[in-house]
Amino acid sequence: MAGENNESPTLEDLKTMIGLLPSNTSFDETLGLIISNTNLQLKFKLGLKPTEMVPTELAYIPIEVCVKRFNRLKNEGMTSYSQEGETISFNSNDFDDFLDDIAEWKKNNGTGLLTTVDPYRRRNNDIR
Repeated sequence: MAGENNESPTLEDLKTMIGLLPSNTSFDETLGLIISNTNLQLKFKLGLKPTEMVPTELAYIPIEVCVKRFNRLKNEGMTSYSQEGETISFNSNDFDDFLDDIAEWKKNNGTGLLTTVDPYRRRNNDIR
């Protein structure tokens, strides 16, 4: 597929984005799972097979969603949190901010379109 991105977000990329030092390995297992699940979910939303790569045009989405998911750890399921005048709200879907981009990519690449075939339709040369 043209425009494929052969690299998903790396553990090092995600650590940099969330402010962890590369030497801090205490979250490596959790971060790896977040990366894996985020890539699988994006591929599903794009109509790609698990073995296909995320398109280069959308390669920024997984790392951004991974950061959101990491920041929400231990607060899963909450829609908002408030303490001493500080309020934090969470989207119900981590991909909500990217739905327009995903829809545009699907439109431009012909995925997500349902095509049907009428088995009873006659071709012009079949009509007698």
